[in-house]
Amino acid sequence: MAAAPPSDDIDRLLFLELARKNFENIYTKNPVDTDNLKNWAEALLELASFQDRAESIKYIRDAESKLAEALEISPRKHDILYYLGNAYTSHAFHIQDQVEAKLYFTKATQYFQEALKEEPTNTLYQQSVELSLNAPALHTEFQKHMADQAHAVGGRSTSRAKVPKKKKNSDLKYDILGWVILAVGIVAWVGMAKSHVPPP
Repeated sequence: MAAAPPSDDIDRLLFLELARKNFENIYTKNPVDTDNLKNWAEALLELASFQDRAESIKYIRDAESKLAEALEISPRKHDILYYLGNAYTSHAFHIQDQVEAKLYFTKATQYFQEALKEEPTNTLYQQSVELSLNAPALHTEFQKHMADQAHAVGGRSTSRAKVPKKKKNSDLKYDILGWVILAVGIVAWVGMAKSHVPPP
């Protein structure tokens, strides 16, 4: 039997679900509010981290579409460009195929570069471009590690342990992916905190 998620995770999940519904309601009243679309996409990206792989990709694609819609309204809005880069980076880490993942990393880099072009002094955008250029190598290492894990677990498993092996391997994969997403989120949060003065 799986352990219950920590209370903090449940609270965060409930908060994000309520926020997502709120952003959806705002959208029905004002579909051209780019900040609302961006915030909705942010909530979807964070909700993706609570899902299994297939569901995560659905949430990420939904976030990508919200950000693309916001860009149609405001094509040069740097924070939307930046978040679209984050969405493509998250998407890439959910893909096992190196070639397909690299396409998403390339898109992410382009959006980070466009955000930096719109706001050249933003250090968060500069760091994101650098990290994005190194992301395919990190993805390759991640996939290699996963393959090594699967091979090591497969080598000593018995027929009785086959089902738990897959679950354990999947859990490790999502643990690592969660840390990657958390690192991107922390970098984003710190950068946004530095670049925006809070309202009085």
